[in-house]
Amino acid sequence: MASATSKSSRSRNRSMPAGWLKWAIALTASLGAMLEVIDTSIVNVALTDIQASVGATISEIGWVITGYAIANVIIIPLTAWLGDAFGKKRYFVFSLAGFVGASVLCGLAGSLPALVASRVLQGLLGGGLLAKAQSILFETFPPEEQGVAQAVFGVGVIAGPAIGPTLGGYLTDTLGWRWIFFINVPVGVVAVLMALIFLPADELHPDRPIPKVDWWGIGLLAITLGSLQTFLEEGERDGWFESSLITTLAITASVGLLLFIWRELKVAEPAVDLRVLRHRSLAAGSVYSIVLGMGLYGTLFVIPIYAQSVLHFTAMQTGLLIMPGALASAVTMVVMGKVSGKIDARVLIAGGSVFIAIVMFSLADINPNTGEEALFWPMLGRGISVVMMFLPLSLATLGPLPKGDIAAGSGFYNLTRQLGGSIGIGVLATILDRRQTFHRAVLSEHITAYDPQTQERLNTLMGAMQNRGGVDATTAHQQALALLSQTLDTQAMLLAFEDLFWVVGIVFLVTIPLLLLLGKGNRKVPTAGH
Repeated sequence: MASATSKSSRSRNRSMPAGWLKWAIALTASLGAMLEVIDTSIVNVALTDIQASVGATISEIGWVITGYAIANVIIIPLTAWLGDAFGKKRYFVFSLAGFVGASVLCGLAGSLPALVASRVLQGLLGGGLLAKAQSILFETFPPEEQGVAQAVFGVGVIAGPAIGPTLGGYLTDTLGWRWIFFINVPVGVVAVLMALIFLPADELHPDRPIPKVDWWGIGLLAITLGSLQTFLEEGERDGWFESSLITTLAITASVGLLLFIWRELKVAEPAVDLRVLRHRSLAAGSVYSIVLGMGLYGTLFVIPIYAQSVLHFTAMQTGLLIMPGALASAVTMVVMGKVSGKIDARVLIAGGSVFIAIVMFSLADINPNTGEEALFWPMLGRGISVVMMFLPLSLATLGPLPKGDIAAGSGFYNLTRQLGGSIGIGVLATILDRRQTFHRAVLSEHITAYDPQTQERLNTLMGAMQNRGGVDATTAHQQALALLSQTLDTQAMLLAFEDLFWVVGIVFLVTIPLLLLLGKGNRKVPTAGH
């Protein structure tokens, strides 16, 4: 058995690129993945400008983000099948070139429907870059170098969501919102040229039959994930199950999921090979990946809202607030690439979970008087802790898989992280809204016309208004009431964020036992029989 494993390892290593070429492949794959990841968040800070430009309402402009996200989650599980059908290199280069073209269409869009349609196209073409990049790395590097290779990949995936808002804010303020899409052109062209030059040619097998198109599977997948993603994105805005549309989406997603699983397990050549979940590492790692997605994308959704709503930061200040965490992630990723594999992955992931819980608990203590310097260390800690989970989890989840299952496993694993982010954003937005309503109601009980402290506060505010603006008593009273209400809203929001940070921290702590289902992430080469 040991001899067979050794022989398999030697054979696999001989087929892999060597020297500088494998690192050129790693850089190429990571650059493509980073382009896709940055575009998930770069639009957020420009929504107000885009809304004014295309004449959209607040609810309508949200589809610029929602359309991209829905297209992403639909295409990610199909990347393995598309790579097999058309060739891994061809599909990756096509996705890159198409992503650049769709970015140009986004920048040129003159109306909301045109922009949303271009964003959907961009999401469909870009979604394949993330999963394909990771599978390319697993197939290019030997097991002993996977840690460093995945660290290179992880720098883009981790830093991308943090760089996006900063870059988006700068481009929007200086050049206009259309440049958040045009910036993809020079980087994308370089990535396409690198892919054409460095990626190994697809192995052509003339006698190999072309995989059959599982149209039923693709259709059910699109309906299920499209309904689920829309449910998560729009649920809070529409009042969840108070809306008939949201209720219909929930039912459609549930029934569609059951039919999709039945179809993919029954058909001989499925669009998404769910049989790879027979590997315990992939099944357990994918579940934990949902939690990681909440930590990676969910907290990046919450913190900018907190900074702008409570601390009154500008978009640029918010981006700069997140930047230290992105730089810390990049440095930590290099370090983790060297130590992972030497330390039990479960220990590293557990350490990262505890660390990010501590960061969340520390954020719960800040207040409106907190300055940027007090947020520096929590943001730095978040950047380090997420990497402590991200890289070991990727290795422990995908490392034990046979080479033939890596593409399908990588697609499924990346899907769970993406869905984890969507679930996290949906859940955290709901918690934030409901806790703010709760705290405002509780605080309002103590502010009445018969409360001496309230009357004293109102009289003080009225006096200040009259002395500063020379207004009459009635106007001063109305202005004082409005200011008191605003103070109440701010305090309720502050308490809601405090609850939210505690919830996120506790979730990371209570999910640590899931790690017992993972392997050690030692990256041994599996035999064909595993």
